[in-house]
Amino acid sequence: TNFCIGNTQSLNPSSATATKYRRMGPEEGDEELDEEEWALRAEAQSIRRKKGERYVFTCALFASLNAILLRYDVGVMSGAIIYIQKDLHITEFQQEILVGCLSVVSLVGSLSGGRTFDAIGRKWTMGLGAVVFQTGAAIMTFAPSFTVLMIGRLLAGVGIGFGGMVSAVYIAEISPASARGTLTSLPEICINLGILLGYVSNYAFSGLSEHINWRIMLGVGVLPSVFIGFALFVIPESPRWLMMEKRVPEARAVLLQISESEAEVEERLAEIEEAAGILKSMKSEEKAVWRELLNPSPAVRRMLYAGCGIQMFQQITGIDATVYYSPAIFKDAGIKSDQELLAATVAVGFTKTVFILVAIFLIDKVGRKQTSLCQHHWHDYLFISPRNCTYIAEACHGVDVSGGWD
Repeated sequence: TNFCIGNTQSLNPSSATATKYRRMGPEEGDEELDEEEWALRAEAQSIRRKKGERYVFTCALFASLNAILLRYDVGVMSGAIIYIQKDLHITEFQQEILVGCLSVVSLVGSLSGGRTFDAIGRKWTMGLGAVVFQTGAAIMTFAPSFTVLMIGRLLAGVGIGFGGMVSAVYIAEISPASARGTLTSLPEICINLGILLGYVSNYAFSGLSEHINWRIMLGVGVLPSVFIGFALFVIPESPRWLMMEKRVPEARAVLLQISESEAEVEERLAEIEEAAGILKSMKSEEKAVWRELLNPSPAVRRMLYAGCGIQMFQQITGIDATVYYSPAIFKDAGIKSDQELLAATVAVGFTKTVFILVAIFLIDKVGRKQTSLCQHHWHDYLFISPRNCTYIAEACHGVDVSGGWD
């Protein structure tokens, strides 16, 4: 059905004659649409847009569950390691290997995930990662020894790497440009939520026997991956991947669900096709991505310095080590009871979650650079504060906690 303006008078409601719209029908001739019917059509379009936004948000939320998986495992291990040491009688060196191996193995999973989600698709790579993680979590839950526990930990790390790699790509490809910034921030929220849930799980199950509690703490981590498995039957495949696989009708069907109008669908299809053409031309020139990274142009070199530098210095500060060893830090600060230690870590996780929400609110108001600089200034101050607190504790209460920081 085609629409055209019946006259060229102003759309101002105060004008003498209301604007009319004509619908051209092949049999009925010209039918004028008054403002009321036009408003109904505009309302229907608005409903379609809101429905599409809710659908995209649901897809992004399910994909972000992978971030919960990653950081739940980080948070829960900080408390579970207390009871693993007591139950399996592992050495301090074995504790360090058990805690630290996840980052290395998940990196391997992330690097291998790129080819996987190009081969089988974004959605099913998330499913594969969930299955691998569930297998590793089940092995850890019933592990009778340190060796079996390590096997489960390694499998869980591979699954986390797979899921963490693909979720960010999937969200960026499924989101419309107007909401892409907000939706791609969901994994960051879920990362901190995962840490908080890990801390809460530690505290909730700490009252059970030492042989059971740490197994339940690790086993609960299977739940997000189960939700990811169910989500595979709800969320669509990435339209970009479908276009790369020449499955244009399926890509169009997905875009119709998440776009406001057919015109937007055609525009996004054209953008994807153009990007795919550029990618093919790059492949035909045999210009590999790794070659570009190893011998970058000046513009790419500046981006690499900025992006990799910020990430490197952020990790060098030891934030992950602080999360892993929060109970040990609080114990050195004078807290003795295991339950009190885990309750203190819950407060840390809650604070992290609250302030990541504050940062997401400010990042569009204040700017990326200013928010990052503010974060690092506060981090420098708070990095020094714990050592000052130890001296205050020693002076006021006679508690010897200096060894924990030296």
